[in-house]
Amino acid sequence: MIQILKNEKNQQLFFLNTSDTSLVLFVPESRHVFIPHWGGKIEPTDIGYIIEEISRASYLPDADGKKNFKLEQMPQIYPSYGYTDLREPAFSFRWKDGSRITDLRYRSYSTYRGKRKPERLPAVLSDEDSEVLEIVLCDTLKQTEVTLVFGVFEKYNAITQSVLVKNKGEEAFYIEKICSANMDLLFSDLDLIHLSGAWGRECNIKRRHLEQGIQAVGSTRGAGGHGQNPFAALVSPDTSEDQGEVYAMNFVYSGNFLAEVEVDMHENSRFQIGIHPFEFEWKLNPGYEFQTPEVVLVYSGNGLGQMSRTFHKLYRECLMPTRFRNQERPVLLNSWEANYFDFTRDSLVSLAAQAAEAGAELFVLDDGWFGRRDDTTTSIGDWIPYEKKLGGNLESLISDIRKRKIAFGLWFEPEMVSPDSELYKQHPEWVIQVKGRRIEKSRDEYVLDLANPAVCEYIIRSVGKILSENSISYVKWDMNRNFTNTGSLYLSPEQQKELPHRYMLGLYHIMETLTKEFPDVLFEGCAGGGGRCDPGMLYYMPQIWVSDDTDALERLPIQYGTSLVYPSIGMGCHISDVPNHQTGRRVSLETRAAVAMWGNLGLELNFNKIDSAEKIQIKKYIGFYKKVRYIIQFGDLYRLKGLEIGNEYAWMYISDDGEKILITYVQIMSRPNTVSKRLRLTHVEKQALYKDTLSGRRFHGSELSEIGLEIGKISRDGDSQQWLLEKVSEKDKGQI
Repeated sequence: MIQILKNEKNQQLFFLNTSDTSLVLFVPESRHVFIPHWGGKIEPTDIGYIIEEISRASYLPDADGKKNFKLEQMPQIYPSYGYTDLREPAFSFRWKDGSRITDLRYRSYSTYRGKRKPERLPAVLSDEDSEVLEIVLCDTLKQTEVTLVFGVFEKYNAITQSVLVKNKGEEAFYIEKICSANMDLLFSDLDLIHLSGAWGRECNIKRRHLEQGIQAVGSTRGAGGHGQNPFAALVSPDTSEDQGEVYAMNFVYSGNFLAEVEVDMHENSRFQIGIHPFEFEWKLNPGYEFQTPEVVLVYSGNGLGQMSRTFHKLYRECLMPTRFRNQERPVLLNSWEANYFDFTRDSLVSLAAQAAEAGAELFVLDDGWFGRRDDTTTSIGDWIPYEKKLGGNLESLISDIRKRKIAFGLWFEPEMVSPDSELYKQHPEWVIQVKGRRIEKSRDEYVLDLANPAVCEYIIRSVGKILSENSISYVKWDMNRNFTNTGSLYLSPEQQKELPHRYMLGLYHIMETLTKEFPDVLFEGCAGGGGRCDPGMLYYMPQIWVSDDTDALERLPIQYGTSLVYPSIGMGCHISDVPNHQTGRRVSLETRAAVAMWGNLGLELNFNKIDSAEKIQIKKYIGFYKKVRYIIQFGDLYRLKGLEIGNEYAWMYISDDGEKILITYVQIMSRPNTVSKRLRLTHVEKQALYKDTLSGRRFHGSELSEIGLEIGKISRDGDSQQWLLEKVSEKDKGQI
């Protein structure tokens, strides 16, 4: 709900209230926009005094010629640099005269229901459950408008923010930095939490206390990358899963980003996120505008768990493609680890048939089906079926596979091109490159220049042709390398720093076009695993392959960290073979299945290389998963162990109606001579009675909460245990 208040001094206050939170903006006589409060919900009242009561440091520069007005100490919503505030700005414009001083002041506001989609960008959307506040700021000297666009999702406890810059003057200027959101907090006793890692160990949770100065995470790789995720949160030092204050930002964008916090000399915190200013510049001509990607802002007064559930519900219901929001995701088998490039038509049909027999619902043919593709050195970009290898045309293969009562999916890597390909021979100018310099390969690939509309149309046409001519239910969309030698032969010299963002606009155009043309095709995003796991991708591709590392124990911290922000229905998690192809580790099939049930369960193995007993077990685990996947995909997640303990992970899902609970526990390393352990369940109904459907035992909710479940059969490295509880109805309670 958006409420607007004017106090006795004719100063305006804007209250952006959700069910449990408030963001309050204050406009005093100076027409700056300040933030007196972002946190728990408060009733609309005049809290402008918070700004007025801030003590002023005499050595700071005066603002507006007023001795007692120190802009550098004020909590601003969208600050500039140099106009008496010398902290990190939210934006920087370079004017024709070479100066960078901008003085934005409040001009007007408007409100409306139903959040609109920003042009050419993904966004969180809801016609019924959102209100929008637009605050227009203006630099009158330069005739430039900056509109702050806030979307308020009341029932979801979330707010979005983006920025629209309009050049209403007669001279072009350059945008050198443009954050999508900035929050100034009047305190700094906080920890910074972010998700970091590398290929094969993405989204590990990192936590450090704020110190005076700038702390930042970001990426200039052309994507978020395996190293950093476009998420950051500031939390009170006591914050855990169920307690503490959390101020979180998640960038709805898939390219270069920067999230940073500056703690100033007065112990205030400036928290912002946006497009990374390195390798970014945008010329804004008169009459033109620039729209930033948006940021999701979430405040939680009850720890990280509440924050996660807020993101999860919002993304499930307001971000992912409407077609797939309420649809259970299929159990799939991906052919990659089963046979890599070494397959025949008969081996594929056999693999699909065995997958179907085990209960899989979708067979995915990964790399190697096109061009002359028998290894990584050739044919990316030539999206023509390799009929000699496939034993005929693609549709006939698909028909043979679908006769086994299993759907068919296909792997693409449309953003790349092999030097040894027909596409590159015809269009070497379509590659990201700097003229006169060697183009460096990664995985034997170059990156296509998606700033060039002709390249985008080629991808749409070539991928669309395969999808329209064949019975394909699913696409795995991969990206296996980052940018190097960043330059475009298509763009002018003065536009070169626009390339990374124009690339993303090109990619979003491709995805918008293909997903509209093929609305029933389920797209799964991948970038060498979790190298591009973000809300921008989830808008088009409602699930993401979160890591190429399929080792069950390695997957625990990856999936734990990913779940901090992204919902289980958006996470691809597969049972793979042992010894694992990435680590060489052997983990029991029971644990591999349990860990894969953290998200959308799939298979990554060759049935011809496992014995009949394991095949029976896999069928059993898939059958169990199908019974509980609605709990996993649409229920609420509670992380019980993992972040602090390290050697133990436990998590539970409670179904949307509260009737069923799935709990999983995994031990990493066993230790001798230990006492039995118990797992206490938070957030169960203490007055309810539950039955464990796997053992038949009954438990009071208070017993589960205060005493917990016995962890009874854990004795070896990588052992696991699961419980499926269902609430006992009143008529069936009887005696325990």
